[in-house]
Amino acid sequence: MRPALLLHALLAMLPRLQAEVSVRSYLKKPDAWYASAEARKIADIVLTYQTDAGGWPKNTDTVSKPYDGDRAKLQPTFDNKGTVDELRYLARMVNATQAEPYRKSFDRGLAYVLKAQYPNGGWPQFFPLRKGYYDRITFNDGAMVRVLEFVREVGRDARYAFIAPKQREACRRAFDRGIACVLKCQIVVGGQPTVWCAQHDEKTFAPAKARSYELPSFSGSESVGIVRLLMSLENPSAEVRASIEGAVAWFEAHRVKGQRLETTKTLLGDKDLVMVPDPAAPDLWARFYDLKTGQPYVCDRDGVPKPKLADIGHERRNGYSWFGDYARDLLNKDYPAWKKSRR
Repeated sequence: MRPALLLHALLAMLPRLQAEVSVRSYLKKPDAWYASAEARKIADIVLTYQTDAGGWPKNTDTVSKPYDGDRAKLQPTFDNKGTVDELRYLARMVNATQAEPYRKSFDRGLAYVLKAQYPNGGWPQFFPLRKGYYDRITFNDGAMVRVLEFVREVGRDARYAFIAPKQREACRRAFDRGIACVLKCQIVVGGQPTVWCAQHDEKTFAPAKARSYELPSFSGSESVGIVRLLMSLENPSAEVRASIEGAVAWFEAHRVKGQRLETTKTLLGDKDLVMVPDPAAPDLWARFYDLKTGQPYVCDRDGVPKPKLADIGHERRNGYSWFGDYARDLLNKDYPAWKKSRR
């Protein structure tokens, strides 16, 4: 593999490698554990990664050793699970220890989350704003859905009772504005709601481009998490119910049938992902669908959409999730259960 392609492949693997060491892995611990010396040690390390703005960086091990680098290089974000899990951890520490440093850090982080929300209810990928696709309303990799789940937790869960009522009410309002934004972003075709793009324009709500191979499109991946969030709402409005039904109908109509993903090897011995015809294969969904034709596509770094996985180069073909069983459980389990609960 050429050096440039090897570098791209390694960069694509970085989030997965970094995720192996994460504050998220400690959130399953029982409440009593958070009073332990081990929990305090980890919390003190987490504090060193909090940026001056109040959030935390992504793809970063924030629990193993204290940060001692240039603080200007720490860029707070909601991307790749950044910020939200650190705040959940600190909330557990506050409840277990009542320690002031953890309380102050949590308060700063919560203020960061609320300040980052656009007046229209959306959240950008990065805050402070950086210009470019980082400022878009970001559903990519579940970013905005995770923030919405977090502010909902703060607004209603007993674990956050230590927060001032005014701030908890601000979180409840932020959640309501966020849901309204989600509904405004949903792509409507022929008067019918469908699904969402991975990112939307922060002013017009239109589907928007991110990286060169992430074009405005129907998202067969990120839209699943959005639908699950909407299905979790108590007493959903008629608009929310129509949104869910429209998205489910879209997923039903856009299954990729008779195709199986298989990992082979190139002539040089490198692993290579290929799409193999297989009438018995479980249904798949594409990551992206063309906004005009509704057909699945893949894309190389040149920004030119192609119909088949084999049409793009080895680096992007193997360095991105283009197809998956994204909506399988949504259609087979989650939606039927939600439908039954509405009767």
